[in-house]
Amino acid sequence: MNRAIDQALRERALKVIPNGMYGHESVRLLPASFPQFFSKGEGAYIWDADGNRYLDFMCAYGPSLLGYRHPQVDAAARAQLEKGDTLTGPGPVMVELAETLVGMIDHADWVMFCKNGTDATTMAMSTARAQTGKRVVLVAQGAYHGAAPWCTPIPAGVVAEDRAHIRTYIYNDCASLEQAVAAAGDDLAAIFAAPFRHDAFTDQELPDPAYAKLARALCDRTGAKLIVDEVRAGFRLARGSSWDALGVQPDLSAWGKCFANGHPISMLAGAESCREGAGSIYATGSFWLSAVPMAAAIETLRIIRETDYLEHSVRLGDALRAGLAEAATRHGFTLRQSGPVQMPQILFADDPDFRIGYAWVEELLARGIYMHPWHNMFLCAAMTEGDIDMALAAADEAFAAVRARIDTLEPHPVLVAMAAMLEHHD
Repeated sequence: MNRAIDQALRERALKVIPNGMYGHESVRLLPASFPQFFSKGEGAYIWDADGNRYLDFMCAYGPSLLGYRHPQVDAAARAQLEKGDTLTGPGPVMVELAETLVGMIDHADWVMFCKNGTDATTMAMSTARAQTGKRVVLVAQGAYHGAAPWCTPIPAGVVAEDRAHIRTYIYNDCASLEQAVAAAGDDLAAIFAAPFRHDAFTDQELPDPAYAKLARALCDRTGAKLIVDEVRAGFRLARGSSWDALGVQPDLSAWGKCFANGHPISMLAGAESCREGAGSIYATGSFWLSAVPMAAAIETLRIIRETDYLEHSVRLGDALRAGLAEAATRHGFTLRQSGPVQMPQILFADDPDFRIGYAWVEELLARGIYMHPWHNMFLCAAMTEGDIDMALAAADEAFAAVRARIDTLEPHPVLVAMAAMLEHHD
């Protein structure tokens, strides 16, 4: 595939942007053939700056729930834009959106809007501390809750004081959680949990109901607040809270990515028991109350309530998982497929340095399929059975191509360097 425009953009970016790109959308940890810049999205597809088209299993790292440029969602956004977006005060759509969300999320008695997942999780932490008057916050080892100093996975620029009262436990491990709560004593403000374990570079884990219920019971016993971080999984697993099916309601939940189908907005939702704490913190941003994303969210939430978007994604995810397993076996590979089928993690057994996984996704990319070698992926409602059939056909060819050059594969050098850096900091 031609990469001339992408390469020229990278060279220009290096002069004016540190490393040419930063954050989770940097391709420095992806195979060399992966494009950095994209010019267009439509439905389930994206086009890179050179015009190459891909079936996109990253969905913008989660925001595209219904598909890019969804006509009804974008029409609602345009209609609001004609009236105004970022004004001196919020638009009436703020109240309508808040009422809609409170009506859809069982534990929510109120919501506060912001822009990014990090905003929402940080607001959740601050609210819990303000409500309880305590300091210690428990997070699962390896869990990602954003890019602020208290939670970023990359230690550069972080000092010990930023995390002085952040402590860890092992996800799904009841004994580990109980020990962490005991160690916090009477200074426990909150327990953070993800709807399921979706850490990078490793298999995903669905929540053990015993673990989820214990987290709720420990918070009830200590007066701490249970926070479920729905930023990545919210509205992809359920039409309300992801832990509703477990019979567990959090006190606070952080949401983002997809509830406006790619328009920039996130939120903190909370129970009545946390209203006073939420009202006492100072949380704001110049663009947090922009009206256009709120209008897009209202329409997205209508579609969430009224269509089979979720069931459709699960059906396609089931077909993808079964088809990939069959094709991998046929070519002598064993896949480790984990997580919900609509948010799949796909790794290879006996691939500790990811050289097989990297080669496979690179072969897929050459065939018009954008998958990721170490991050969980996403299906969107715009995907079709035909798209899944096309992906499986490409995967079969990719398995064959990797098998043919298996003895020549090498690990990604930047990934090796980063692993060594993180090990040194640990």
